[in-house]
Amino acid sequence: MSVHAQSQDVKMQLPAALHELIDQALDGIPLADLRSASARLSARYRAETRDGRAHVSDDLAARAYLAVRMPATFAAICASLDAVRDMLPDFSPGSVLDVGAGPGTALFAARDCWPRILRATLIEGSALMRRWGEALVAASSFEGAAWQSVDLASMPPALTAHDLVILAYVLDELAQDQRGPLIARLWEATADTLVVVEPGTPAGWSRILEVRDQLITAGAHLVAPCPHSSICPLRAPDWCHFARRVARSRMHRRIKDADVPWEDEKFIYIAASRHAPRAVAARVIAPVMARGGTVALKLCEHTGVAREHLLSKRNGDAFKTARRLAWGDCVGEHALFPADSAV
Repeated sequence: MSVHAQSQDVKMQLPAALHELIDQALDGIPLADLRSASARLSARYRAETRDGRAHVSDDLAARAYLAVRMPATFAAICASLDAVRDMLPDFSPGSVLDVGAGPGTALFAARDCWPRILRATLIEGSALMRRWGEALVAASSFEGAAWQSVDLASMPPALTAHDLVILAYVLDELAQDQRGPLIARLWEATADTLVVVEPGTPAGWSRILEVRDQLITAGAHLVAPCPHSSICPLRAPDWCHFARRVARSRMHRRIKDADVPWEDEKFIYIAASRHAPRAVAARVIAPVMARGGTVALKLCEHTGVAREHLLSKRNGDAFKTARRLAWGDCVGEHALFPADSAV
């Protein structure tokens, strides 16, 4: 049985060097101002506000983003890329296209996953966010970055092909009729694998489903999280999403006036490739519930169905496997749970 376990107790955090750079960016800014800017920013992200204004509209908002949103976005992208690496073990990208790059979050996540990335193109329409991104990437000693200013609300120009293309937390800021053309253009620019990440809300899931359908129609191989290319078996009010625990820095806790040293970032993603991934039996699509001598799993299975399983010690090896699984993990090709465990 092949299991790629990721415990929810493991807290993701930014690389130490990047964390230090962000602390320097916040130095001297009154805490009250950062708290106010952070509250406004969080409210816009939670409401997925689209009013013609950018979520990050001034320098104070940009600094607040670096403190409270960049760590969470980094964690969600890293989790998505970890799943790609698990499903495509031979994939080793040398170039990345980060679309809607903001301060370069996806590039940092990609290089954390694949340190040998040598070339990156970062597209960001906001001059403010691009300026911060250029500073952070330059300070990280990565010399292969080229920045472009492109308005993603209009059809972007033809793009040079890159091994890995990432579009993270962008679709929620675009009108529905702008999303399809953008995805089509990005798939054209994908030499190997495309990853799209959205907030883990019902609306974010709905947008990912649109991308999923479009990529299947284009002939892409679904890599993750879906273990099949059949119609998604989930129906509202249920929706597919995952979570990654994010370590809060001291400044992060002070800005949010929080005592808990972590928070959970909920996200949803789709990864597609021009190459078939390894086969898996299922993916865990809800928190694993272990109580006493039983484990409850909700799985999206390679057959195109989603169902819950309740396993106990009498299920032997299947029970031992279930105890090692966590939300978001995939279950190996031959790891099928017994039919009598379905509930």
